[in-house]
Amino acid sequence: MLGNEAKTITPFESKVWLSSPTMHGDELKYVTEAYETNWMSTVGKNINEVESLAVKKVGCKYAVALSAGTAALHMAVKLAGVKPGDKVFCSDMTFAATVNPITYEGGVPVFVDTEYDTWNMDPVALERAFELYPDVRLIVAAHLYGTPGKIDEIKAVADKHGAKIIEDAAESLGASYKGKQTGTFGDFNAISFNGNKIITGSAGGMFLTDSEEDANKVRKWSTQARENASWYQHEEVGYNYRMSNVIAGVVRGQLPYLEEHIAQKKAIYERYKEGFKDLPVSMNPFDETNSVPNYWLSCLIIDEDAMCKQVRGEQDALYISEPGKSCPTEIIDAIASINAEGRPIWKPMHMQPIFRMNPFVTRHGNGRANTNAYIAGESLDIGMDIFNRGLCLPSDNKMTPEQQDYIIEVIKGCFE
Repeated sequence: MLGNEAKTITPFESKVWLSSPTMHGDELKYVTEAYETNWMSTVGKNINEVESLAVKKVGCKYAVALSAGTAALHMAVKLAGVKPGDKVFCSDMTFAATVNPITYEGGVPVFVDTEYDTWNMDPVALERAFELYPDVRLIVAAHLYGTPGKIDEIKAVADKHGAKIIEDAAESLGASYKGKQTGTFGDFNAISFNGNKIITGSAGGMFLTDSEEDANKVRKWSTQARENASWYQHEEVGYNYRMSNVIAGVVRGQLPYLEEHIAQKKAIYERYKEGFKDLPVSMNPFDETNSVPNYWLSCLIIDEDAMCKQVRGEQDALYISEPGKSCPTEIIDAIASINAEGRPIWKPMHMQPIFRMNPFVTRHGNGRANTNAYIAGESLDIGMDIFNRGLCLPSDNKMTPEQQDYIIEVIKGCFE
């Protein structure tokens, strides 16, 4: 830290996490059932039950339980027919698992910039992407931090250009848009039960669809694409992607508590919002008219004129503390000093070293090499701006109001 010395602080005895599993006891019952009945495999009652529960919760017709949300996205990319060299439009400010499955099939991700209203894919930038790459026929759109994106606008652009949509609802299970659950808007859909998600199985995910044919194809591919023969017969490449009956037991015990978890997350979001009302910051936004988030992670973004100087490299960051100003790095350090976990906003994919050569499109067109040494003006890069000024706050269900109030006071101190 550069600048003023840190104030005396008292760390929490137990760490307050960004988002950790919230267990209830029912999970152990179903895991024990799998053990005692010896269904310690990728078949069993827990898998059947959890697929049935997911269908009822989300409102789709079919659910296929898989080893990860990433596996579900891979199966979706494969179903969409992506071949080596095919370009695919995808969310830019998202986790790498949204994008990586495109590369598994040899596709080329084309990153579409973010909008400020929901921090998701910008439909205006998506339309510009089709102007630049009119032959693209697939869009992968994520709902960041549990907040639904501009679904109607994205679907309208997709329909106009004859493109299909893969909906990555890994972070948004339980969120809704115009009364309909996320995970039902795409031609192919995926959810996740990773360890820090609002519902966890420690791992696991699901492919969601209204197509029986697609569901059956994913079931086949995810069990090594075995043909109907008494011996191992294969006519297609398959994958070991089916969910374990043990993990399914955890998810089975978790799913009935989805609404309770969402209510807890919402209370955390609202408490931060009230606590920060006098600071030069805003909470992660959502469309209050059309959507209901699941509030998985509470985030803030600092006003431009309240940012102190901050420089980030590939692994490290430096800042200079200034009175009345702060930055994500200073706040994350301050949170860490009291034994609580904050994180930077997910670094946009077009900024990642591995994707440095991939196309990136903003609402103004090509987002690469878009500045000029001899012409005044700046390049518009909304995702990069949110990444530079935003951070994820401790959002654990089990955080007490007193702990959250202390975190709020520590963050206020960063602006003094």
